[in-house]
Amino acid sequence: GAPGTGKSTLVAAMAQAWRAEGKTVGIIAVDPTSPFTGGAILGDRIRMRDLSGDEGVFIRSMATRGALGGLAAVTLDQARALDAAGFDKVLIETVGAGQNEVAVARLAQTTLVVEAPGLGDEVQAIKAGILEIADVLVVNKADRPGATQTVRALRTMIETGHPALKTRWMHHGQMIGVDDRYPLEDQDVALWIPPIVETVAADGKGVDLLVSKIEEHRNYLETAGLRAPLERAHLEVELMNRLEARLLKRLLERLPEGVLSEMVTSVQQRTRTPEQAIEALLSQAEVLAVES
Repeated sequence: GAPGTGKSTLVAAMAQAWRAEGKTVGIIAVDPTSPFTGGAILGDRIRMRDLSGDEGVFIRSMATRGALGGLAAVTLDQARALDAAGFDKVLIETVGAGQNEVAVARLAQTTLVVEAPGLGDEVQAIKAGILEIADVLVVNKADRPGATQTVRALRTMIETGHPALKTRWMHHGQMIGVDDRYPLEDQDVALWIPPIVETVAADGKGVDLLVSKIEEHRNYLETAGLRAPLERAHLEVELMNRLEARLLKRLLERLPEGVLSEMVTSVQQRTRTPEQAIEALLSQAEVLAVES
């Protein structure tokens, strides 16, 4: 969700609800890194003071350190660590994401998108982008004026084309449509339609209903036989991303010193196109690889 929607307060309220059920909760809160100073406030936990001292809750703040998509590069590894440590629930709070920072959808089993009244008009709410990744839509600060209009706008978006909400899976950088994501033609299971839950996180209003909807989505994945394919899709995307990063690192290590700078200069002087510069870099790296 966007900045100001109350994500941190909502995360704290959800954690308290699960703690009341005796479940342990791990929280990963991601903050943006300043492109100017390189620092990050890591202040999300300030809004989670009610969880302090609770041995059943662990909060880990981290900075994006330049990573895109609303997460840090090591967020998934941290989530695995909390899972291995035995936490019943692991919550990941992204940075204030815009309309295309949707990396969390390729990591989480259930994705919540948090909206709030007063942050934009109804047309803005219906725009394609971050809303398309939602498994559950949350209108937080629902006691504020305009909440009814926000809910109506979200409901209109769902009713006019909810299958489009499920075109979120990436396969080698390409979008996969709803039929590939939910292969339910031969199963007696209805397509999951994202519910809209109104909450007032500061007062705890609606949080129990939200927690129940999250559990409903979990049960849906189990019933539809989608949990294993979901995990496999996540792992494939993760391996591809890690492979790309490792190959780029090896490529840069193989290049002679100054070659990259020369290519930048040639593109700047219009003697090469960017595509020609890339081909030249790859050719040099391949020659060096053969020689070694």
